[in-house]
Amino acid sequence: MDEKTEELRDIFMETTDSETVTETQSESPGSLTDDAADVGDRLRTLIERMRDQYDFETSLETDDLITVLRGFHDDEDDKSIAATLDCEPATVRQARLDLHLVRDAEREAPFEFDQLRRLLAEDVSLEERAEQLAVSVETARQYSEVAAADRRSTRANSRFRDEFAELLTDADLTNRLAADAHEDGLQEATEDMETDVSF
Repeated sequence: MDEKTEELRDIFMETTDSETVTETQSESPGSLTDDAADVGDRLRTLIERMRDQYDFETSLETDDLITVLRGFHDDEDDKSIAATLDCEPATVRQARLDLHLVRDAEREAPFEFDQLRRLLAEDVSLEERAEQLAVSVETARQYSEVAAADRRSTRANSRFRDEFAELLTDADLTNRLAADAHEDGLQEATEDMETDVSF
C-alpha cells in the first residue's frame, strides 16, 4: 500500500467511523452462460410434458429431440439434422411433427390444403382423402401428417411451438452476447500489449 492510499484509507476511516474499508460482496445474479445452460433443462421439461400429453411416434431420445429442435430453429434441413444424429431424414421429420414443428414448404400441396384440413376434421378415411384430393394414398398420407401436426399445435394454442421458439431465439441471442462480451474482454485486455515477434 503506497503513501497516497494510506492517506485515503485514514480519511475514510475518520469520516465514517469505520474500522474497515472493504465492502461485503453479494453473490451475482448469474451470467449469460448460466442462462444458456438452463435452456436445455427447460427444453427437456417441455418435451416431457408433450410426451405425457401426446402419443409420440418418434423413436428418438429426449436429447436427440433437443438436437432436432435446435437444428430446426437454425434453419437446418432434415437431411443435415439426420446426419448429426446418424439416423434417417424420415426419422427427423417424424420427430419434428411430434414436436408440432412444420416447415412452410410442407404445406405447399398440389391441392387446396384447407380442403385436406376439412377432410381430416370430418374424419374421412385416408383412401377417401386421396380420392377427393386426386393424389396417391402415399401423398395424401404425407400431407395428412403435416395437417395433423398443425391441428395438434392449434388445439394447444401453439403453446409448445411458441415456447420452443422463444427459448431457442433467446438462447441464440444469449450465446451471441456472451461471445461478444468475451471478445470485447479479450480485445480490451490485449489493446495495450506490445508484440515483439521476430522470425
